[in-house]
Amino acid sequence: MKKTPFILSIMFVVFLIVVFSTVFSGPENVDVVSGNGRIEATEIGISAKVAGRVEEIYVSEGDRVTAGDVVAKLDTTTINSQLQQAKAQHQQAKSAVEAANMAVAQRQSEKSALEAALLQTKAELKAAEAHAARTNELAKTGAVSKQLAEDNLTNVESAKAAVNAAKARLTAADATIEASRAQYYSAQAAVSAANATIAQIQSEINDMVLKAPRNGRIQYRVVEPGEVVGAGGRVLSLVDLTHMSLRAVNEKR
Repeated sequence: MKKTPFILSIMFVVFLIVVFSTVFSGPENVDVVSGNGRIEATEIGISAKVAGRVEEIYVSEGDRVTAGDVVAKLDTTTINSQLQQAKAQHQQAKSAVEAANMAVAQRQSEKSALEAALLQTKAELKAAEAHAARTNELAKTGAVSKQLAEDNLTNVESAKAAVNAAKARLTAADATIEASRAQYYSAQAAVSAANATIAQIQSEINDMVLKAPRNGRIQYRVVEPGEVVGAGGRVLSLVDLTHMSLRAVNEKR
């Protein structure tokens, strides 16, 4: 802000001339004081926070404004497209979160089934081992053939292999669940990033609507609709009429 002449080169005659020469006029000469001066007020620049093309200016020179009044607007066509794109990315990220969450639930369900299968194969191994032990004893006495005993031992080995395979599938299921969880967390991070982008773009859109910072009068329009301004470029000049001062120059007595 700076002090600027609000009414340039205002000639004034101090009220003493009127008082002493008109109201109290007399034959004697009265000393009077006269001079030139100017009224100064605080000038405030209304500037664009971001670069852009001026779309509308809603005030004219000399208009009175109140703090918070919308006085101008920059073109938001391009940034609105960016906002729509960010919202689309946000929706995609949300869909990815839901898909990843469903995948985690499915993998956990599959793991539960594999855990049940492991228990089943362990039970079958235990039964095969018990049966093989009995037939082995019977084979020693000749009650059953040695071939049957050997076959039962083979069944035990098959049951052990089935248990090991079930354990391997369960381990793979755990890895799959972790991978699905990683996708879920990644999708959640994408949602947060999209939210941040939307907030940033929305803040820039808000900055493209210029408002009067305080009560005053529009002194002049720096630019006109259609012109491009840079970040920090002044669009309007506002005079704060609540802070005025009178500066006298060239006083004469």
